[in-house]
Amino acid sequence: MKNKSNRLNLIKMLISSSEIGSQEELLGILRDHGFNLTQATLSRDLKQLKVAKAATPGGTYIYVLPNDAMYRRVSHDIAITPNMPINNGYKSIDFSGNMAIIKTRPGYASSIAYDIDKANFNEILGTIAGDDTIILVLREDASRQRLRDLLVKIIPNL
Repeated sequence: MKNKSNRLNLIKMLISSSEIGSQEELLGILRDHGFNLTQATLSRDLKQLKVAKAATPGGTYIYVLPNDAMYRRVSHDIAITPNMPINNGYKSIDFSGNMAIIKTRPGYASSIAYDIDKANFNEILGTIAGDDTIILVLREDASRQRLRDLLVKIIPNL
């Protein structure tokens, strides 16, 4: 029987040497290596390893380890170049009271919410992200136009 330590080491090796974009894909590879586990167990393993998803230059998302350069986010403004993909999964934004709802393509919401949280905009009290939706809780006096102006730094196609 294969133990958890061996499984975690294999997960780290696979993520650092391959572009794996889904838990299903990773589960299949682990099963090929003799590890029979559930999606829930894999999810706990990924959380324990602090695995995140990061955008590749091609605009897809893959798993990365915390010490991977792709995992680190920049905290300053980035100039958008003509060949830089701006398809970050953003679909739409809508407002209701002191909340903004951002719709994304499936799998993109948590990464965009992470970038929004890292920006530490004064107008935003916090974010909640699902698979394809982000809820932004805004300060009572936050201007919707000001919020759009700030978010365009993170979501260029806003």
